[in-house]
Amino acid sequence: MAGGAAPVPGALVCALLWAAAAAVARGGGSRGSPAPGTFGHVYRGAVNISAERLYAFAYSSEPGQVDAVRVYVNSSSENLQYPVLFVVRQQKGVLSWQVPLIFRGLYQRTYNYQEVSRTLCPSEPTPETGPSDQIIFVDVASMAPFNIAYELLVTRLENFQLETNKAFNFTASPSQPQYFLYKFPQDVDSVVIKVVSDAVYPCSVVSVQDIVCPVYDLDHNVEFNGVYQSMTKQAAITVQRKNFPGEQFFVVFVIKPEDYACGGSVPSSIHGNVNRTWNLQRTKNLQVTIVPSIKKSVYVQAMFFSFLSFLSFYLGSVVVAFVHYIRVQRKALAGRLSPEDGSGIMTSSHPITASTPEGSSYGAIDESSSSGGRQLSSPERGPPAGSDTDSSVEEESDFDTMPEIESDKNVIRTKVFLYLSDLSRKDRRIVSKKYKIYFWNIITIAVFYALPVIQLVITYQTVVNVTGNQDICYYNFLCAHPLGVLSAFNNILSNVGHMLLGFLFLLIVLRRDILHRRAMEMKDIYTLDYGIPKHFGLFYAMGIALMMEGVLSACYHVCPNYSNFQFDTSFMYMIAGLCMLKLYQTRHPDINASAYSAYASFAVVICLAVLGVVFGKNDMWFWVIFSMIHVFASLALSTQIYYMGRFKVGKCHLGMFRRAAMVLYTDCIQQCSRPMYMDRMVLLIVGNLVNWSFAIFGLVYRPRDFASYILGIFICNLLLYLAFYIIMKLRSSEKLLPIPLFCIVATAVVWAAALYFFFQTLSSWEESPAESREKNRPCILLGFFDDHDVWHFLSAAALFFSFLVLLTLDDDLDAVRRDKIPVF
Repeated sequence: MAGGAAPVPGALVCALLWAAAAAVARGGGSRGSPAPGTFGHVYRGAVNISAERLYAFAYSSEPGQVDAVRVYVNSSSENLQYPVLFVVRQQKGVLSWQVPLIFRGLYQRTYNYQEVSRTLCPSEPTPETGPSDQIIFVDVASMAPFNIAYELLVTRLENFQLETNKAFNFTASPSQPQYFLYKFPQDVDSVVIKVVSDAVYPCSVVSVQDIVCPVYDLDHNVEFNGVYQSMTKQAAITVQRKNFPGEQFFVVFVIKPEDYACGGSVPSSIHGNVNRTWNLQRTKNLQVTIVPSIKKSVYVQAMFFSFLSFLSFYLGSVVVAFVHYIRVQRKALAGRLSPEDGSGIMTSSHPITASTPEGSSYGAIDESSSSGGRQLSSPERGPPAGSDTDSSVEEESDFDTMPEIESDKNVIRTKVFLYLSDLSRKDRRIVSKKYKIYFWNIITIAVFYALPVIQLVITYQTVVNVTGNQDICYYNFLCAHPLGVLSAFNNILSNVGHMLLGFLFLLIVLRRDILHRRAMEMKDIYTLDYGIPKHFGLFYAMGIALMMEGVLSACYHVCPNYSNFQFDTSFMYMIAGLCMLKLYQTRHPDINASAYSAYASFAVVICLAVLGVVFGKNDMWFWVIFSMIHVFASLALSTQIYYMGRFKVGKCHLGMFRRAAMVLYTDCIQQCSRPMYMDRMVLLIVGNLVNWSFAIFGLVYRPRDFASYILGIFICNLLLYLAFYIIMKLRSSEKLLPIPLFCIVATAVVWAAALYFFFQTLSSWEESPAESREKNRPCILLGFFDDHDVWHFLSAAALFFSFLVLLTLDDDLDAVRRDKIPVF
């Protein structure tokens, strides 16, 4: 116990108080005169149904001083039928308990304590100029027909008031809770209460309560008032002066009778009563330190830093666009206007010819063979300029059934060597409308997804603020800076980068789109038969997805927990999927997946992610089913890619299996030494090995963080495909211009730094709130942002550079004929 004895008041004051106490006692009738008590003295006695004991303790308080009294009682009796009752009467309240003191745990288990120690609610300080006289009565009674021995000790606490920036150590147990007083200094508006312990268990609760009696300091009532957290090794609560009109509060420490609330195991068998040695088993040493929180100026600095950091990207983009404009004007004046690369650089790349290095799969056949034995006129020459948005354009299905296309596409797509002209035969207007559906669909999805999310997280935050239960949300409490009703404003502010950079990417894509439309209006030949076909729908969808990732990540961090994890990950899956689709669409514009099938696939992935979090922890059957789905999906997608969408199994009958077996025998057994499509086969073999490895890893280890596991699958597949694309691009004697090369290097560097901070785990909703708080760490940037906030900043920049890589990667091909651009 923290505290000790204090001097007894003067004789005159004591005599008056004793006389008053005796009069009150005589008015009660049966107890007789109270025995005068002395602080620090141990009183021993016995009580039964006809014998009670009454003690009176008197003391005086100095002006402005808050004195607290602690009562310690002990009884050797374990008889639950006849407990010893202790009633403490004060000027403004009554506090009572029984010994043995009973606590109830999970499944109605009971834990009995013979030693109890309680701090009495102190009197509020008064502005009186003279000393304040106080008196308390301690009544000891029992209904037992026999004598029950007890011990009583009353002390005044010397260290009841906590000081700023000064650590204080003490001990507590379930039957001996502790609480202390803290007053805000004049120049402090917010403080952080930091509590640490060397031992993980027993589980404890830290509560902050207003100066109101009674103080709720037992396991069954500590949650009735104020804000509270469960705790194993550390806890932190931010307290603001404005929430306490009296500018002071109690910090209450309660030890739980069981550890299940903190993630510990429940005792397998507890037999009836537990002897007094249980008190020693559930004792915990704690240290509390109260430090001032950040000032309002830090909030302003953090907001300026966040916005200015990402607005610098806007400035850089304006500079690049201005340099591009100057160069275009100079070349126009010189009469040497070259095709635009759209990134601020004009290029005059030379077409790839049959002089491709020896051993390459491309350039080995002549130009005529690249068009199925005859040079087809490009269908893009026909449509009038500016007709992309014409609502009268026929549907893609109508165009696909045109006789000349139907008769050629099976032959063309199954050639050994394909060129871009082979897979960009559809009307540009039709294909552009197809990819614009990605943009409009993702906007619809975003609106319908975000609105209920925002409503739900507002409800979560309201529940936290009303109930005071800080176990609902998994913050980094050592770096959680509240603002208004938000408990961790820094985690929300750090997501501004996703929204600002997503909007900037949309502006860059819009600029390219406008320049392309102007070139079409000028009937520039390079916009018809040269370079990669310009379809911007997927780029617009990627920009919207990046902005929505910021919005939903901010919503998730309003109250991160087990129930709303998918808010933070859903658009991550969509971003990775859209990037893969865009990379594939670059050289396969006619056969890429439709928006409906793509978003349906994303929905299936999100459903699997939810099921994995719910059932993936302990259920082996889920991992078996998921691994089978993963492997079969990889094989099905590989088949679609390998045969360029021309592999058809027909209706479900025996002939389907016979045809599949024939194809496998022809392409895999007869040509095992040299597959028909070597480059595609290499990519797909490596990709399947990677995905099968993920499936086996999940089946064996069953990772607890299923959402991150699926995201890792997406990211690894994206990186694998991007690496393959760049390698094949360089192998085909294509070039990397300075801007895409800079973006590739920046992407690699920023992603490496971002992942470092991502793996600095600061909380985990897979564990109990108390276990999650063991990972909490202080702020590392401006005294406002933690490691996860830095991850938000860097990941936003990394995604932005990644998008720019996809946007500018093939700018070197703008002056190359499509029948010279290989497909891989």
